[in-house]
Amino acid sequence: MPAKKIITVFGATGAQGGGLVRAIATDPDSEFFVRVVTREPNSEKAKALAALGAEVVYGDLGDTASVHKALEGAYGAFFVTFYWAHFSPEQEKAEATLFAKAAKEAGLKHAIWSTLEDTRELVPLHDDRMPTLMEKYKVPHFDAKGESNQQFRDAGVPTTFLHASFYWDNFIYFGSGPKRGEDGKLALTLPIGDAKMAGIAAEDIGKCALGVFKKGPEYIGGNVGIAGEHLSGKQMAEALSKALGEPVVYNKIPAAVYRSFGFPGADDLGNMFQVYDEFEEKMNELRDVKVSKRLNPQLQNFEQWLSQNAKKIPL
Repeated sequence: MPAKKIITVFGATGAQGGGLVRAIATDPDSEFFVRVVTREPNSEKAKALAALGAEVVYGDLGDTASVHKALEGAYGAFFVTFYWAHFSPEQEKAEATLFAKAAKEAGLKHAIWSTLEDTRELVPLHDDRMPTLMEKYKVPHFDAKGESNQQFRDAGVPTTFLHASFYWDNFIYFGSGPKRGEDGKLALTLPIGDAKMAGIAAEDIGKCALGVFKKGPEYIGGNVGIAGEHLSGKQMAEALSKALGEPVVYNKIPAAVYRSFGFPGADDLGNMFQVYDEFEEKMNELRDVKVSKRLNPQLQNFEQWLSQNAKKIPL
């Protein structure tokens, strides 16, 4: 029996990477073996992944040698950055550059770079429909990833550019869920107008990524967008009402109002939602539910996700 191909997963204790680790580790017919990269190999999250059969190794993006070492002998790798840990597009681009160089040196046969659109291609910096942030970006956490795609191309790394959607899990962990007003009623507040926005269960991102690795050359060099469903704010509120057992109304607000909320990243997210609103067709065309279903036959829609997770949403 030939040895299994090693997939090195960065961000393995996070939403996207963790989903991929679990998908590989629990796939009975997988041709892959998963290597988990974490700064804290003795953490509870890392131990839980090791218990599934994953190899756990130390790696820190501030330690270049550890990144190179984590890729030794690997067939492929999943690369993801976490902007919200530092709010720095420059750091995110530096991390992507490190990934690309290390992937090239390791001779990877297939890399997945978890990326997003460079929104400046849709809304140039001089376009005042939304403010320019940090003097160089419209949606910093999108733009830095999109700009970094070129690092993988320039390095000649065989890469699939994976575009995820809005995580429905943000309703649980990121404070995006319905809030109770002074009248005691629940409202879902989003600045997406009447547009349908692509959304996905975070766990399904990893399962889709495994599907990409299984397809191999078919997706190398291309963009793959994934989504569980495209829903308007009103449709999400209706589904939430049903799952929570009480009415949830959709509070449709302008992006400018959302940007003014003042929490860290509010301006970034306000611009992002505005892009989802104004470029609905383009954003959703890439994030194809049928493609996602082929990659991950267990793909959940919003109602299915809510059936498992509604009670976790803080109200």
